[in-house]
Parts: sequence; C-alpha cells; structure tokens
Amino acid sequence: MGRERETDLYAPIKAFLESQGFEVKAEIGAADVVGLRGEEVVVVELKLGFSLVLLHQAVRRQQVTDLVYVAVPRWSGRSGWKSFRSNVGLCKRLGVGVITVDDMGEVRVHSDPKPFRPRKSARRRTAMLGEFERRDGDPNTGGSGRTKLVTAYRQECVRCAAYLAEHGPSKGSVVAVSVEVDDATTMMRRNVYGWFERRGHGVYALTELGRRAAVGEFGVDSGTNPG
Repeated sequence: MGRERETDLYAPIKAFLESQGFEVKAEIGAADVVGLRGEEVVVVELKLGFSLVLLHQAVRRQQVTDLVYVAVPRWSGRSGWKSFRSNVGLCKRLGVGVITVDDMGEVRVHSDPKPFRPRKSARRRTAMLGEFERRDGDPNTGGSGRTKLVTAYRQECVRCAAYLAEHGPSKGSVVAVSVEVDDATTMMRRNVYGWFERRGHGVYALTELGRRAAVGEFGVDSGTNPG
C-alpha cells in the first residue's frame, strides 16, 4: 500500500539521517525536517509528489543551507519513472537533492545537492540552428504544439512534390537541382509522407496520396502530369 500522508515519510527519513550521524528534528521553522551534524545543516522537504510548490519550498530553504533535499514516495511503473527522472533533472538544475522512500521504508538518495553546471549539447544546437536556417519563412504558431508542425524537412518534400506534380516522373538528381534540395533523392526514397514512388533507377513520381497533397498544399492541377 502506498504512503498516503507526508508524515508517513518522516520516520524513514529521520532514521536514515540519524544513521548518517545527524541529530534530527521535525517542523523547525518552515522546514519539514532539519538535521544537524556539527556545523553541517541539512533540510528535507516532504511531499507525496513533485510540484511547483515543493520546488519553491526547497529553493527557499537554500537561504539557510546548501544541503536541501526533497523526499517523495518511490515512483510506480514506467511512466512514473520517466516523470521522476525528469524531475530529478530539474532538481539538479536547482541544486536540490532528491530522496525517495518505498513502501517498505527503504530510503534511497538519487542525487545530492551541488551547484549545477549545464552541459551544452553541440549535436542539439547544430540540429536546432540547421532547422532554423532551412525552414522557409515562419509557417507555425508558437505554443501550438507538435500537431501538423511544418518542418524544414516537410517544406523540402513539398518542393520536390510540387516539381513532380508539374513535370511528372523525374530523376532525383534533376529534382535536387531544380528545387535546390541537395537530399531530394534520399528524401523521395525514404518517402516519409507516402507521397513518392520509384519508377526506375533514380526516377520518382507522385503517389495518389502525393497527388492529393499537391492539390491541397500547392493548388497544382494533378491531372496535368499524372505520372
């Protein structure tokens, strides 16, 4: 049975800290748990789950000590682990430690409080800037989510499809030069949107879905070159 009250977390946390040599007392000032070991002060905030309120509390406790932890019940299931892992990452950025307590009272420290030094991802930066440079105009609305997102990749597929709708089956190399998409042949071969079909060595045409997309996206008369 899961822990139903924040107070259910106190005894395991107290015992754990005492095993580390801390003298522990509850509800000292605004803090749920305070431990003292010589000059070393540790604060633990207890909650049944991660929330913005919990993180606000933890950050405020950093005015008193650098050793601030949040303690929550152990996660359940794959989705619970995924959410927990994300929250641990957020706590690391805030310099806050994370502790869990399972149904048997076992305490586990997943991260300790320490200054966060963010590591930049060169791969993700390159991908972001590449998408920015390749995307034609600004076709999306910020905050609209991922539904029907117009990416640079889709825009380049659109240009390839528009060319085929107008000229009929064509060699990928010709399409690439004509629409200025270096990877046109690869994109038509991968056929992510189901718009293209191979008609010979390096030659591609529009599928029925591609012809419908040509009419819908570019207003092209797909009957002119049915391919």
